[in-house]
Amino acid sequence: MSDVLPPRFFTDPGPSPHAATAELRAACPVHRIDYPPGAEAFAVLGHREVVAAFGDPRLSKQAENLPERYRDRAAKSLLMVRNLGFADPPEHTRLRRPISRAFLPARIAGLRPRIQEIVDDLVDDLPESGRTDLLDAFALPLPLTVICEYLGVPVEDRPLFQQWGYVLSQDPFQHAEAELKAATDAFTDYFGHLVAERRKDLRDDLLSDLVRGRDEGVFSDRELYSTILLLLIAGHKTVANMLGNGTALLLSRPDQLAVLRAAPELVPSAVEEILRYEGSASWASLRIAASDLRLGGVDIPEGSFVHLSLAAAGHDPEVHEDPERFDVTRSPNHHLAFGHGPHFCVGAPLGRLQGEIAFTTLLRRLPQLELAVAPEEIAWLADSSLSRGLEALPVLVGKRLPRQPAGGTAPPAGCPRQGPEEAGQR
Repeated sequence: MSDVLPPRFFTDPGPSPHAATAELRAACPVHRIDYPPGAEAFAVLGHREVVAAFGDPRLSKQAENLPERYRDRAAKSLLMVRNLGFADPPEHTRLRRPISRAFLPARIAGLRPRIQEIVDDLVDDLPESGRTDLLDAFALPLPLTVICEYLGVPVEDRPLFQQWGYVLSQDPFQHAEAELKAATDAFTDYFGHLVAERRKDLRDDLLSDLVRGRDEGVFSDRELYSTILLLLIAGHKTVANMLGNGTALLLSRPDQLAVLRAAPELVPSAVEEILRYEGSASWASLRIAASDLRLGGVDIPEGSFVHLSLAAAGHDPEVHEDPERFDVTRSPNHHLAFGHGPHFCVGAPLGRLQGEIAFTTLLRRLPQLELAVAPEEIAWLADSSLSRGLEALPVLVGKRLPRQPAGGTAPPAGCPRQGPEEAGQR
């Protein structure tokens, strides 16, 4: 194992981290890392080792297992208070069950016409001449509108949710405590009032389901707010990253863009390749060694932070042939962008559906879409150690074709089938 990796390896990997990561992974799949600074921590870079870690019950996601000096800070983070993303069984099972029903593939498929309408509306609003930021004009508002409508929260307040999500998705060990507290207080105050109002008028939406769960004793108040926050963040930020990252990848690789324009039925395959090559998150969320363990030939003592690199696993040549080649026809594609095992992302069907509709529509309706800057000028955002996205995506839109009539779009052929692991987790 090499020298200890610096904090920036975790917090700010930069635009092209994969070559350096490949060299580290080839030397050893697990490395010590100085993050949080001064803590005992390890970075897991090999696909095989990341998969093993995902299923290892000795790796805990609960803040109670943090080393003592970190517990108080984590306890003040609304995101890490307790939701299905930061809980171990049986609490994880309790918190996941009422949400998983809302994200069953058959139920999500029913959202296709509305998502198509939102996508077309956003495309209609893009300027045909001049430069625009596709991240701000398309990639962010699409998933934020979708998750707001699905939750049943006021879509007109989405700038507030985006602002709170930006702050509260930050690593609590990395950012100012006062900023996190202010955003937490504002978020809980807003949703405290909204939950109280919804309790008087329960509807057929996800927020009403969550309120019912609270009243039936499934959630505490803090767990309820933490779950709403998780759904808002995961429901918009990760999808926005996928759309921004994927569009940048395609526009900077004309050969792959041409393949998709000629065969739009390959869009679902392209979505999987985008998630593998430049996924929405560099790292999986918090894991702490609840007991001593050995991973990738490295001893990891109890109380250590264990950081699982989704990005490194996606570029591991042991699993992915020629991993630095971006190939929209790649099959099989065993990426870990949605996690693995008990914590496989409950929202994966919704994320995939939005990616499929968004890329299919952009390809069809914007035949002249191109980058407004050189690919190397696109800046990556280091707003959160877990997030992997762009600061902006400057594009030239050009010619815009009309939308298809309602009901005129069939699902592309060749949609990825859910594997047995995913079927057990949705």
